[in-house]
Amino acid sequence: MTVLRVGHTPDRFSATATYFNGSRSSAATVALTIDEDTQSLVGLVQDGTEIHWPLTDIRQAPDQAGGDQMVLQLCDDPVQRLVLSDFELAQRLPNRKKRPKITKRGPLIGWAMAAVASVGLIIFVLVPAMANQLARFIPPEGERALGEVTLQQIRTALDQTGLNPVPVCSSPEGLAAREKMEERLQSALPETQSLHVSILDHEMINAFALPGNYIVFFRGLIEKAETPDEVAAVFAHEIGHVVSRDPTRHTLRSAGSLGVLGLLFGDFAGGAAVLLLAERLIEAQYSQEAEADADVFAHSVLVDAKIAPEALATMFERFRDMGGEASPFVAHFLSHPSLGDRIQAARDATPPGFEALPILSAQEWRALQNICD
Repeated sequence: MTVLRVGHTPDRFSATATYFNGSRSSAATVALTIDEDTQSLVGLVQDGTEIHWPLTDIRQAPDQAGGDQMVLQLCDDPVQRLVLSDFELAQRLPNRKKRPKITKRGPLIGWAMAAVASVGLIIFVLVPAMANQLARFIPPEGERALGEVTLQQIRTALDQTGLNPVPVCSSPEGLAAREKMEERLQSALPETQSLHVSILDHEMINAFALPGNYIVFFRGLIEKAETPDEVAAVFAHEIGHVVSRDPTRHTLRSAGSLGVLGLLFGDFAGGAAVLLLAERLIEAQYSQEAEADADVFAHSVLVDAKIAPEALATMFERFRDMGGEASPFVAHFLSHPSLGDRIQAARDATPPGFEALPILSAQEWRALQNICD
């Protein structure tokens, strides 16, 4: 058969390459040329193996070493490799950028789903179980250290300038009013708690508990409250979490989950981990059972402290009506579908004819609301 060619005849190609057949780790040297009649890359390996690769079936694989060599493979054979330094061949390969053929998709998808399920099992089952067990053995000194470090991380993460942590409010009159409220609640506790209470100068409407008996209020919550009883109700609720050691378990779970994600995706060893952990602790989503237990604890403490538990219901209703403006504090409570039941439970916990005693005077209440001035 006679082959007639029309147009420019390509320059003769020749190059020396390294050949890997995929079954041996050793490499072989091969001299390559292009058979213009069959439009194939051909060569003879030292051991006698003939290479005959159609140009249309050759794709370029990524060079993981340094990018200074061209790695070639057949589209339907992911094992064999040709490695050469001459990039002149690239213009003769019409399917050089063709993606490799994926075989046996079923097992691949199965393994992928199994991997996702394993990660879910670790994060949602094993990490919480281990956190619950570990929380029982952490000594009080360890919890306090954990709470102190976590509070500093949160203050730093909330700083918008990146220069100074969010300040802790320390007006003497405001502190005196806050301490008076704490003493009233402490007198009604089954057992006195060594609490570390801080009010941060931030507009966020929120309050939460940290390991080591730390309770944190934001200025925004105190400013939005209309009575000191509402702040005391939130205070009692957070004390309930402290007594149950919910913050310690939640912190261990969050840190464990971030650790697993860090192993998978990286970049969780530095500032990103601090920011994510701070956000998760501020927006702590305890279980519905833990929230209900904290409510019941607060109801009992408030009654014994001569404060109407319905103040907790009033607070729930006000922040619910505020909607998105109160996020993330509202999101914390709205995440539980039984919020209506919790409001009713707080009202039912107030005995008929209950006579509440003022917790703060009008002057002390103003001092507490201005504690950050």
